[in-house]
Amino acid sequence: MADKQRVPNLEEQDEKEAYSFLNDVFFSGPIPDPEVVYEANHPEDYIMEMPQSGEAVRGRANMRNFQEAYPGSPSIRVRRVLVREGLWVVEAVNDYSGQVSDMVMILELKDGRIWRDRRYYAEPFEAPEWRARWVERVEF
Repeated sequence: MADKQRVPNLEEQDEKEAYSFLNDVFFSGPIPDPEVVYEANHPEDYIMEMPQSGEAVRGRANMRNFQEAYPGSPSIRVRRVLVREGLWVVEAVNDYSGQVSDMVMILELKDGRIWRDRRYYAEPFEAPEWRARWVERVEF
């Protein structure tokens, strides 16, 4: 089991601490550490939801099994984290062996742990030419 020192009370974290926790601990290495994720998730009420595919993973043990069975887990880079009372909104980039997509995670916290984890994924697309005169091209 993950060292409990690695997973602090998430509700006590500010944006800088949440960003560091996600980048340095939760998403460390080429894949998220299932044991750290297990410890960060609420022991009784955890659920991870993916509305775009109509799927949910209920329970932190199921989430650990899901992660361990997942073929070729992505690398995840956090862009930023917004922290409000009991809520983290995470903007990140997923890289599945070169297939890159933007990702938003809405993490609801309870008892210092993640109890609802809702994830949205978006693949990049070419901007239409008609709006070029009003927008500027940027890299995120």
